[in-house]
Amino acid sequence: MPGNTLYIVVPCYNEEAVLPETAHRLGEKLRALMNAGKISPQSRAMFVNDGSKDKTWAIIEGLHQSDSLFCGVDLSRNRGHQNALLAGLMTARDRADMVVSMDADLQDDVDAVDAMVDKYLEGVDIVYGVRSSRKTDTFFKRTTAEAFYRMMDALGAETVFNHADYRLMSRRALDGLAQFTEVNLFLRGIVPMIGYRTDVVEYQRGERFAGESKYPLKKMIAFALEGVTSLSVKPLRMITGLGFLVFFVSLVMIIYNVVRWATGNTVTGWASIACSVWLIGGLILLALGVIGEYLGKLYMESKDRPRFLIREVLDGGDGGSD
Repeated sequence: MPGNTLYIVVPCYNEEAVLPETAHRLGEKLRALMNAGKISPQSRAMFVNDGSKDKTWAIIEGLHQSDSLFCGVDLSRNRGHQNALLAGLMTARDRADMVVSMDADLQDDVDAVDAMVDKYLEGVDIVYGVRSSRKTDTFFKRTTAEAFYRMMDALGAETVFNHADYRLMSRRALDGLAQFTEVNLFLRGIVPMIGYRTDVVEYQRGERFAGESKYPLKKMIAFALEGVTSLSVKPLRMITGLGFLVFFVSLVMIIYNVVRWATGNTVTGWASIACSVWLIGGLILLALGVIGEYLGKLYMESKDRPRFLIREVLDGGDGGSD
């Protein structure tokens, strides 16, 4: 039977409004699982402070001092959700047999952890939390979210439909994740690359308990572009295909104009010429932009900078970097 020490990793950025309630619910869940004999008494909830500007870290310190069930990781500065999540996963890796990652806003159903643990005890290495429906979302949110997953798949980035970052990973899976050393992180696409035995648990996503969403539309678009350019070269191949298409159309237009000239018909209409110039110019700029995204990522990867720096760990361990 696999080990049963569970850590729940929760990235936090300016979460002072929701953190006390999150800690309360996670504490109840951990104690219930301990009483049922499914997890060991060494299990913990680990909050990762991603350079918050409010009292988030002070609350985490208070939780740790009042109850050893809670531990914390304080990053040296804000590094973004994905890096903060990775910092928590890598810190918990040597302390736990299985790690569940979830957001602090309580939209992820805490009760789904029971089913995740059950599947882990059956031998599953990665259990994805998948939304059973999007009935609570607005039409715009539902449409754009589903378009996001379909676009990712179409562009060659393998993801799990309607899955965010609510998942359970075994220590073996986390050891596999540690071997992915890229700076440009998109965990929703990297985790499926690990392999091993996987399964899903469906749950109903609730409303945010308090505070504001940390992912407005602008950040969601940037997140999608990050995912596509980090996991797939298909956009570059699309540019190549578009180049061949434009070249073929140009040959057809050259033949067309030569035939009209040979038959004594002059080509009229500057509007069509102007439109063609703007179209080709736009396509060139778009192609340069996409290529620039990939070059920028190569530039950042070549520097081999640490993905995060840990200032302090409240769990009896030492801080570090990765």
